[in-house]
Order: sequence, then C-alpha cells, then structure tokens
Amino acid sequence: MNPIDQSIHKGVSILTGDPKKAIIALSIPVIIAMLLQSIYNLIDAIWVAGLGEDALAAVGFVTPLFLILIGLGNGLGAGVSSAIARRIGAGDRMGADRAAMQGIGLILIIAALITPVLVFCAEPIAALLGAGDATALTADYARIVFAGTPFLLFASISYAIFNAEGSTKKTMYAMGASAVFNCILDPILIYPMGLGVAGAAWATLISIVLVSVLLIYWLFIERSTYVTLRGSEIRPEREIATDIIKVGIPGSLQFVMMSAVAILINALLVTTTGNDAVAVYTAGWRVVLFSIIPLIGISIALISISGASYGARKFERVRSVHKIALGYGLLISLILTAATWLLAPYLAMIFTYSPESAHLAPDITAFLRTICWFFPFVPTGMFSSAIFQGTGRGVSALILEFFRNIVFIAVFIWILGISLSYGEVGIWWGVVAGNTCGGLFALFWVRRYISGLIRYQ
Repeated sequence: MNPIDQSIHKGVSILTGDPKKAIIALSIPVIIAMLLQSIYNLIDAIWVAGLGEDALAAVGFVTPLFLILIGLGNGLGAGVSSAIARRIGAGDRMGADRAAMQGIGLILIIAALITPVLVFCAEPIAALLGAGDATALTADYARIVFAGTPFLLFASISYAIFNAEGSTKKTMYAMGASAVFNCILDPILIYPMGLGVAGAAWATLISIVLVSVLLIYWLFIERSTYVTLRGSEIRPEREIATDIIKVGIPGSLQFVMMSAVAILINALLVTTTGNDAVAVYTAGWRVVLFSIIPLIGISIALISISGASYGARKFERVRSVHKIALGYGLLISLILTAATWLLAPYLAMIFTYSPESAHLAPDITAFLRTICWFFPFVPTGMFSSAIFQGTGRGVSALILEFFRNIVFIAVFIWILGISLSYGEVGIWWGVVAGNTCGGLFALFWVRRYISGLIRYQ
C-alpha cells in the first residue's frame, strides 16, 4: 500500500472510530478553513467600508442572494457527503465512488442553467432586492460575483467529497488558499487599480477560479482521494441521484429560506431606518457568522460521522455523537456570547475606521450586544439539522429550518419591529427570539427521532 492509500484509510478509520476523536479530528481542519475564509470576509468588509456606506450597503443587498448560491452548493454538498458517508459506513466503496461523480454531474447542470440568468439580469435583480439609489453599484458587484457561480458550486461539491471520507485537511488547504488569494487581491483591485466595490467582486471571482484548478488536480489528476472519480460515471443514475437530491434539495432550500428572511430583514430595515440600518446589519452579521464558525465546523463533521454510523446501523453511536457535539457546542457558544458582548465596541471599530462610516459605530455595537444572546441556542438547531441530513432525512432538516425562519424569526421580527414599532432594535430582538425558539424545537424533535431509530432497530 502506498503512502497516499495509508493516509486515505486513516481518514476513513477516524470517520468510523471513536466519536470524540472523530468530531475533533474532522471538525478542526474545517473550522480553520472557515476561519480563514471569514477573516477574508471581514477584511473584504473593512476595505469596502472605506468606500462609504453605499458600497457597504451594495454588498449587503447582494449578500442574501449570494448566500442562496452558497446554500445551493452546501445543500447539495450535504447530500453528497451523506450519500458517500453512508456507503462508506456500509462498506460499499464503489457506491461511494458513484455518489461522488453523480454530485459533480448534478452541480454542473445546475450551474449551466442559473449562471446566465444571474449575470444578465443583475440590474433588475438589484432593484428587486430594494437597492434603490445603490442599484447601479449593486448590479456592478453582483454581475461579477455571479459569473463565478460554476466554480463556486464545483468547489462546494469537492469539499463535500473530502469531508465525507474524512479528508478534511484538503478542504482546509483549498479554502485557506482561496482566502489568501482574496486578501492579497482585495486592496490592490479596490484602491490602486481604482475598481472600487467591483474590485472586491473581481478578487472573489479570481480566487475561486484558482482554487477550482487545484481541486480539479486533486480529484482527477493526482487522484489522492479515497473515492475514485471516473468520467464514465457522470451519466445519471436514478437511485444515487435521488439519494443525493432528497437531502441536497431540502438542504439548499434551507438556505433559500434563510436568504428570504435576510431579504425581508433588509426591506424592513430600509423601511424603518434606511440604508444605514442595512449597513449596520451587514457589518454586524459578518461578525456573527465569524463567531459561529466553530459550531458550523462541528455540524459539517456531524453529517459525515452520523452518516457513516447510520450506514453501519450503529444507531446508539448516532445518539452518542449528537450528545458529545452538543456538549462541545454549548461550551463554545457560551464563551462566544460573553466575548462578543464584551468586545462589541472594538469589533464595531473594524467597520468604522473611515470618516464616511464612523457614525455607524454605536449602532453596530448595540447590534452585537443584542444578537449575541441567541448563540447558546445555535448548536441545538444546527447539530439537529446535521443529524437529519447525515441519516438521509433532508425533509426533516428542511422542516426545522422552516419553523426557525418562517414560523419563528419572520413572525418575531414583524411583531417586534413593525407591529410594536420598536424599529431596527425590535428586528434584532426578533432574530434572537426566533433562533432561540427554533433551536429548542429542533432539539426536541431530533431526540425523539434518534430514540425511534434505537427502539425499532
């Protein structure tokens, strides 16, 4: 056996081994990768903030739709990870190979269908999103970012393949490279080259193209993965494609609902306060996304670990993995809540260093000191959804997201922000209340589901 084979089998043995070691070993590389990516997102926001609130708001208007694209890739990626991991757990290596290739085929078809629409309809989309006076600026940014859709989606599926087989270090290297490229290109393209907010978009596009080249090399030329990708297997296979879609499409729709609520929040903020409120929410939410990265990393590991356990019909292990993850998640989230509340004024300074954005500092501080109170309830919702996805119950994960976003968050932000006239502060507390209720509901449901698996084993 060559060294590459030994490394690959080590990843699979971690995936199917001790749950505590598996969660730590598989989540840490993903967390590092996502931290690097989010550092770039923060740096990107810092550079854009120097252009003024209109530029920052333009990025904010595009962000919900861009999150839909990321959600599409991550959702189908969850379907691919689940399908591969369950086959690895069941000892079906060839089935894992075919699942990986089916995932790539599906994402290429989807990218070919949606990319032209997003690029050529950027301006009407920006107007529809409520950009108003910033429509032209928003469209310029969106047109460039959306041109990278095929590369973005391909990268998401590639990361899913690596995560499913326990090769999360490759995900870390690729995402880290993307962040480094972005950090180097951002200031050069925005300021010395005079491209403004469009320069930030070009940095994103160039970086994801370069990383896609690296991923293609790993998957198709070096062939350093546990699964083996063969071009002949890209033809549709109904059974495997359905298996991926039944987790992937609901997973993608989760992000669609999240983005729909983000669009609603932007619209309500504009109505109650104006574009400054969108800029505050955009800047503050980037800190939130950065803060919960350790929890996202654990949830990604949970999809693969629970999927392998389910494929091997080790349902007690599914319960054990969920319980261990919740313990880690609660500790992390409590630390994050305290740190965010204490450091809020200093975090706000990151986005308000220029004269054009200095007036936003008090509002960003207030936002962070409000929004951090839902952090302790993030693990219950996020990890429960990961268990459903890993075991092939994508619709159940979607229902959880529906309750969190539509039943809880949308209702609370409307009541507190509009009906009770608390404005943008009411909207912030609506997000906190909605996430809290959604997390508790998810915990109750997933525990009943796992108990049912064990009872009827």
